[in-house]
Amino acid sequence: MMNRRTFLAGTAATLGAPYIAHAQTDDLRSAIDALPQLHSIQISRGADPVLAEAPRGPGLERLANIKSCSKSLVALLLGAAIDRGEVPSVQASLSEIAPGILPSNATQGAGDITLQDLVTLRAGLERTSGANYGAWVNSRNWLADALSRPMVADPGGQMLYSTGSTHILGAALTEATGKSLLEQARERLGGPLGIEIPPWTRDPQGYYMGGNNMALRPTAMLKIAKLMRDGGQYDGEQIIPQSWVAASTVAYARSPWSGLSYGYGWFLSPSGYTLARGYGGQVIAAHAERNLAVAITSDPNQPARSGGYFGALMQLLDGPVLALA
Repeated sequence: MMNRRTFLAGTAATLGAPYIAHAQTDDLRSAIDALPQLHSIQISRGADPVLAEAPRGPGLERLANIKSCSKSLVALLLGAAIDRGEVPSVQASLSEIAPGILPSNATQGAGDITLQDLVTLRAGLERTSGANYGAWVNSRNWLADALSRPMVADPGGQMLYSTGSTHILGAALTEATGKSLLEQARERLGGPLGIEIPPWTRDPQGYYMGGNNMALRPTAMLKIAKLMRDGGQYDGEQIIPQSWVAASTVAYARSPWSGLSYGYGWFLSPSGYTLARGYGGQVIAAHAERNLAVAITSDPNQPARSGGYFGALMQLLDGPVLALA
């Protein structure tokens, strides 16, 4: 049984994982030891486990709040809905597929916002994240609040990181499919991947929160990373269309804080990673070219700024982890 602390590289021969040079192992070990916020890290190269360790926190098999990594999962659900014909295309507008979520006082042009605008965080509406987050989640109607905020940019223009945008997307998917986000997540990700997806936060109208507070086991996060790495396939089955995964890795915007590009719900690094990123340092990362899948959980109560802990995680991914390939 895997304990809280298990370093697989040291037993590579037993597990069938390729041999890892001691220098690489030492570099990785030093980098991990220098990250006191880190709770767990798993690395898979192809089908081979390279590392699975939980030096702190509740372990690899306990549920962890993945925070805004949720946005990336909602993006996968959009791809699944389009593949099933429940949504005509990523260019569909809110007024086409979910007119009922538009409040009577919706900002002019809100109905013309497309699903692509929402999944790339380019809706143009004033952000509900950052300093605005508290007021937003304390409002009586999250959708009405988000959709009545002023337009501060043209839809499809600059990236405005906002959980409200992904929440609108999740509600639109709920209306278009007739299934809650929880039902979609369980049916289209949980079941095929063999992972548990428990209920999470819902808004006052009953919509599951699109973009925050989902919980997964770290081992489940690694399966999502493998899914992205392998073009939407898992265990020989096509779970998410390969075309959607490919489209997700096309850069549509760039984060003004991290400098990372952003596709369909996933950050894209210059070194070739496709990343889901959550507050505190929750990371689901895939590197298709190097055949790597990585899952990281961290203390969810401490910030992980691009110039701080998240930057250190990127150095870990771009340095010792990438060297494993």
